[in-house]
Amino acid sequence: MDIRDLDRRAGAVLGEVIMQVRPEHLWFPTPCPDWTVRGLLRHIVSENEGFAAAAIDGSAPVQTWTGGRLGDNPAGAYRRSNVGVADAFADGGALDRPIEVREFGTFPRRVALTFHQLDCVVHAWDVARAIDVPYDPPDDMVEMALGLARRIPDTDDTRGPGAAFERSVKIPGGASDLSTLLALLGRNPDWMSPLD
Repeated sequence: MDIRDLDRRAGAVLGEVIMQVRPEHLWFPTPCPDWTVRGLLRHIVSENEGFAAAAIDGSAPVQTWTGGRLGDNPAGAYRRSNVGVADAFADGGALDRPIEVREFGTFPRRVALTFHQLDCVVHAWDVARAIDVPYDPPDDMVEMALGLARRIPDTDDTRGPGAAFERSVKIPGGASDLSTLLALLGRNPDWMSPLD
């Protein structure tokens, strides 16, 4: 499986969810603590810009990873940033070249794309849940993301306030792969907006 293809498809699925965000949704709460829909979209655009810059230059300053702008067209900002990721990783023979991925460390570009693909799958759920639209990602996307999520340490040093992920949450045995993925990354799969 070519991780670039899987990542492009995951980015497209996330884009389909973002296209459903209306202006009144921007201030809705999300499953991500302390983020409204607007804040989450800005984070997604920033991450895309960070991944793209790191893929080209080997690393990117923190301002790139955090400085994304939505303007008055969040879906357009997302589309542009997502194309930037695909273009930056398009060169065929360079997936083993190392790049620095923010606070996570330095990895081969193929592993960095796996992190990006995980972000797309999980943040699509965050946005879909916040604006109350259906979300049913393809199994191969969830499977790849779940494999990575199982390898991310769940310790006080790597999880919690200020970290990329919250501590994992317990869910019943027999949960779906998507619910397991969400729980491993600190989300309650049964999260409901307080606005409902």
